[in-house]
Amino acid sequence: VRYVESGGGLVQPGGSLRLSCATFGFTFRNYAMTWYRQAPGKEHDLVASIDHGGGGIEYAGSVKGRFIISRDNDKNTVYLQMNSLKPEDTAKYYCHRGDYSDNWGQGTLVTVAA
Repeated sequence: VRYVESGGGLVQPGGSLRLSCATFGFTFRNYAMTWYRQAPGKEHDLVASIDHGGGGIEYAGSVKGRFIISRDNDKNTVYLQMNSLKPEDTAKYYCHRGDYSDNWGQGTLVTVAA
């Protein structure tokens, strides 16, 4: 199993980014997927999750109304549209299916700064 996150970068407060996570090695359409983020020195925090069919969407309170999670089961990819970004959104972002036997991907770094 492998996760390849991309789309991060440096953005000013109020800006937007769209993250992508390509997945390999499992039947993507059978699994719920979750975006996590990890700020320096902190644990992975749940950002957003989506069920296998594209419903059952949930967001952390800190991103609700600003971030949108989606998925394309034909491309084995999950997305995170991030709008109205704030400095506190700065972190490395990861996707994961929640199987504890899986390693984490390399993540994609999002830096929100003026």
